[in-house]
Amino acid sequence: MPPMVEGLLSGSATRPAAPAAGTPPAEALLDEIEALTRKVASVRAEIGRVIFGQQDVVDQTLITLLAGGHLLLVGVPGLGKTKLVEALGTVLGLAEKRVQFTPDLMPSDIIGSEVLDESAEGRRSFRFIPGPIFCQLLMADEINRASPRTQSALLQAMQEHKVSVGGVIHPLPSPFHVLATQNPIEQEGTYPLPEAQLDRFLLEVEVRYPDLDAERTMLLATTGAHEESPRQAMTAAELIAAQRLIRRVPVGESVLEAILSIVRAGRPETTPLEGVRRQVSWGPGPRAAQALMLACRARAVLDGRLSPSIEDVAALAPPVLRHRMALSFAARADGLTVAQVIADLTALLG
Repeated sequence: MPPMVEGLLSGSATRPAAPAAGTPPAEALLDEIEALTRKVASVRAEIGRVIFGQQDVVDQTLITLLAGGHLLLVGVPGLGKTKLVEALGTVLGLAEKRVQFTPDLMPSDIIGSEVLDESAEGRRSFRFIPGPIFCQLLMADEINRASPRTQSALLQAMQEHKVSVGGVIHPLPSPFHVLATQNPIEQEGTYPLPEAQLDRFLLEVEVRYPDLDAERTMLLATTGAHEESPRQAMTAAELIAAQRLIRRVPVGESVLEAILSIVRAGRPETTPLEGVRRQVSWGPGPRAAQALMLACRARAVLDGRLSPSIEDVAALAPPVLRHRMALSFAARADGLTVAQVIADLTALLG
């Protein structure tokens, strides 16, 4: 019997949902996870046809989507962030739209508005015209350039998957994911995202320059007479099913304890580290632990494993925690960064 099956049957991991009649619970779950791993591998291969040298970014984006969350991409222009969203829409079979955020963008420009219609008989009524947010994959380009009023309009949609216009609730399509971008260099004329909205993003991913080999491959592939195009490898319904399966992936007690310890160690009130008490103004809340748990499950499936490990916790701690912590004024004055604090936290995992 495979070790994972033994763990499931012995109760050392969380209990999965009941499978079809006549199939052992652990065996049925293993089959579903292995099938999803193969499906995700084909998705990665198709994205790799057009995205070069950003494997960590691609993987963390897929982890976010499999976990059912939203993603914040931070990087300078020209690193393929828009291209990645377009490729994801094609490969995953999702209806995707892009909104360029600017200071004069209004909430109605995103969620839609009501217009007054008059029928041939002279009757007047309001009709709702949906905005670009009514899609399955929304790219919010340079989200921090929009005013706080417009950012708050996006907040309800990200958390509740619905919008309210004129007192009427309009549900958003399913699945619904926001992939937002920020330029970390040019900050003039921007509005920093409030902590409440930052907390809605499952991961914050840093997009860096590609290495030499990847950039050489990109030049040859994108400046010739023919350019590759990704093909669909998944459907929206399959993605929803995958998100449900991710929540059934078993998590061992040691991984659960690692998640709790690293999140609670990042809070000045509960940390065992004296440095964190002095350096951190406020730390990650319970949503960070939830995000880390889901992301670890998704990463395990992405790598073809049947349950997450402590290595997953350490690898995903930076993108989960970096936007959910703030340094004290003294720490910033000393040149300390959030990344250094997170490195101290991951060191607790051994």
